[in-house]
Amino acid sequence: MKLATLQSHQRDGQLVVVSRDLSQCVAVPGIANTMQYALDHWLQVEPDLKEVYLGLCSGKRADAKPFNQALCHSPLPRAYHWADGSAYVNHVELVRKARGAQMPPSFWTDPLMYQGGSDTFLAPHAAIEVRTEQWGLDFEAEVAVITGDVSVGCSAKEAAHSIKLVMLVNDVSLRNLIPGELAKGFGFYQAKPSSSFSPVAVTLDELGPAWDGTKVVLPLLSTYNGHLFGRPNTGADMTFNFPQLIAHAAKTRSLVAGTIIGSGTVSNKQHLDMPTEVEKGGVGYSCIAERRMIEILKYGEATTQFMRHGDDIKIEMFNAQGESIFGAIEQTVHVVGAIP
Repeated sequence: MKLATLQSHQRDGQLVVVSRDLSQCVAVPGIANTMQYALDHWLQVEPDLKEVYLGLCSGKRADAKPFNQALCHSPLPRAYHWADGSAYVNHVELVRKARGAQMPPSFWTDPLMYQGGSDTFLAPHAAIEVRTEQWGLDFEAEVAVITGDVSVGCSAKEAAHSIKLVMLVNDVSLRNLIPGELAKGFGFYQAKPSSSFSPVAVTLDELGPAWDGTKVVLPLLSTYNGHLFGRPNTGADMTFNFPQLIAHAAKTRSLVAGTIIGSGTVSNKQHLDMPTEVEKGGVGYSCIAERRMIEILKYGEATTQFMRHGDDIKIEMFNAQGESIFGAIEQTVHVVGAIP
């Protein structure tokens, strides 16, 4: 089943069921007016939503309308809880290597995670606005899950049953603000503005064999300014899977329905003595920062610049048949001017 939220005069938008090929949709106010309502009442509404979905995919819904991704908000325009992990420890290791820092052994056994701002998410086709290019704007292509209610202290096995939906993420980062914030010893805040999510969120059965029970196993494509920048496989080198990340988040507190847990930047291990860029046969990168780190390690300095006014990023995933699963995050950078 595929679900999306269309932008409307209501802050939380209008929930719609979307056809498998992303061509049609049906609003379902009689079942659930918003995504959050559906998640809060999942056991009651899921069968009815699925019935609509099956009718839509078989062409039996007279009320179907064309589905336009550009009219979507993120599936949850705002959420009670958004926490992003660093499941691909290879990414963390590269960042630390590039600055000559040792990585604590615990990073391989205990996930890193930060709680991001969830009160306002960007629409998947909305501009990324930034005050100045000097802040080092970067995209981060990721996968995320949306959970139902999760009990405090749950095991990873129990956490797996809480996953309701999967979607893609652009975890927008301001790289040049990160060092100063981390130096204070209190985590991210200003360096992590609003993130955006794919137009469509899907149930696990929609992924078929691409869902192995704990993670998605498919390439994640990042196209930067019209050129393929990264295509790492989300199932490779994922040190911590989604049930483990959820259990980590729930160690000391329960999680409510609608909690979003991100994977962190998708990153595959690549030998530095081999080409890593997509255009040279590598799998590339899911963020600019990782490419810069590899440039430092290989050549002694970073030459790839962070995002500038007018740059655009597209993040998408395709199934084995070449069909887009979640639709595409497509965003352009807009520098709105310096702070007065």
